[in-house]
Amino acid sequence: MSTIKVGVIGIGNMGSIYVKMLDKGQIQGAELAAVCSRNEKRIEWVKANTSKDVKIFKDEDSFIEDSGIDAVLIVTPHYSHPDLAKKAFAKGLHVLVEKPAGVFTKNVLEMNDAAKASGKVFAIMYNQRANPLYQKIRELVHSGELGEIKRTNWIITDSYRPQSYYDSGTWRATWKGEGGGVLLNQVLHQLDIWQWTTGLMPKAIRAVCGEGKYHDIEVEDDVTAFVEYENGATGVIIASTGEAPGTNRYEIVGDRGKIVAENEELVFYKLAQSERAFNASFKGGFGTPEYEKITIPVESENGNHAFIIQNWIDAIAKGTPLLSPGEEGLLALEITNAIYLSSWLNEPVSLPVDPDFYYEKLQGKINRSTFKKKNVTAQTLDVKGTY
Repeated sequence: MSTIKVGVIGIGNMGSIYVKMLDKGQIQGAELAAVCSRNEKRIEWVKANTSKDVKIFKDEDSFIEDSGIDAVLIVTPHYSHPDLAKKAFAKGLHVLVEKPAGVFTKNVLEMNDAAKASGKVFAIMYNQRANPLYQKIRELVHSGELGEIKRTNWIITDSYRPQSYYDSGTWRATWKGEGGGVLLNQVLHQLDIWQWTTGLMPKAIRAVCGEGKYHDIEVEDDVTAFVEYENGATGVIIASTGEAPGTNRYEIVGDRGKIVAENEELVFYKLAQSERAFNASFKGGFGTPEYEKITIPVESENGNHAFIIQNWIDAIAKGTPLLSPGEEGLLALEITNAIYLSSWLNEPVSLPVDPDFYYEKLQGKINRSTFKKKNVTAQTLDVKGTY
């Protein structure tokens, strides 16, 4: 196949990075052919920062219909992802959508159906799946080294955000503009990795979300959620953008030991025998299973956006399997929707969440909102080192 012509729609924080990657030839087999933005300042930025003749569009329909691209990177605000993807699939384009897949599962399910019907390559920007740290954790779990999972635990409070971050756009941190806060923006990657590494989706969630707890925003910036799994295991996830210094500690406890990932280090506490076998056979009254502490050398890489884009292009050109299939964007969003719903209803919620019921409740949050943003200074931020 000849060089794949890629278009980028949405030239904000991340879209600008993808434009540079493609324009500089960092993605083999692909070229930047077109961009789309309604923002005149970002259009001028494209003209000043791209080296080739790139077609520029201000209208999304013209961009999809007339740009002559083969594939599109969707990097617009959250709500628009499914509708833009459906238009692209209808045109016969391959699609890579920035996370989240959407805000609510109702239209993400429709997007997934459109992707399947089109036969085109569909990926989502879950760049942490390319992180060797999480790939090694997944390998240990799926190989059976850890045994049956008994508990999961993740504290993610190292994505601190000052008020100025939320004041960088009128749409940020509002139910109408963004559809959520720390869960949809900062922690969605971990929610994906949580289910991807363990192979487990919660069957029920009980959660508490602090909306505007640490910032002048109307969405959540602090979350604690307790989950139950089908096999009887439990889990807790804690997330915040209002704690400093923050913590990023991921634990998985299994029948044959414990995995701990923290401070870019991976440690496997490997039991000499399974805990269940020790429990059944040990007669000493007090005692614990013997274990070996194994520090596993892994170079954690927090970026990997280029890897996901390259993988997508290779899937189009060569049939390479996708590391981050677009349809799997539904899974972390399903967890997110359940956490929100549990907090709003103040009760446990079973998964999967009813798509229509969640949509109704979200619309209620939007329609009842009286929140007005203050001191907004619209700007494109330098996100280097924040992911």
